Amino acid sequence: MWSWNDSTDQQAGKDENFTYLGKGVDFKGVITFEGTVRVDGRFEGESHTKGTLIIGEQAVVTGVINTGTMIAQGKVSASVTATEKIQLLKPAVLVGDVRTPSLSIEEGVHYHGFSNMGTDRFAEQSPSPERDNVHQLIVPREKTRVSQAL
Repeated sequence: MWSWNDSTDQQAGKDENFTYLGKGVDFKGVITFEGTVRVDGRFEGESHTKGTLIIGEQAVVTGVINTGTMIAQGKVSASVTATEKIQLLKPAVLVGDVRTPSLSIEEGVHYHGFSNMGTDRFAEQSPSPERDNVHQLIVPREKTRVSQAL
């Protein structure tokens, strides 16, 4: 049952990449990775992966996130695109727009933003602030009023 010589367990360990940004770590920039990354510190910038991004309870993440799967318990202020799913677990706070085919929000999570769970291909369309800012699509009321001629 539990064998040190099991080739299946050894192969799974070799294929899985796991990176950890612990408490007290402040990282600014662009991160591209394969496998799984867990963030428990502060991250500001862009994150690109087809793997899994885990945001711990003490983490603060801001910027743009493109990932396969995101699991968050910390504070996130970002535009998030996930090709597989997004899981928000208590006590997560997410401020930003999300694009994903699967979104789960646990009771006790705070979420402020727009979500797109359409059928378009998420991997091909990464969010850009100029194109995907829904607030820019809203036309002020005073510009939409039609004056009536008497």
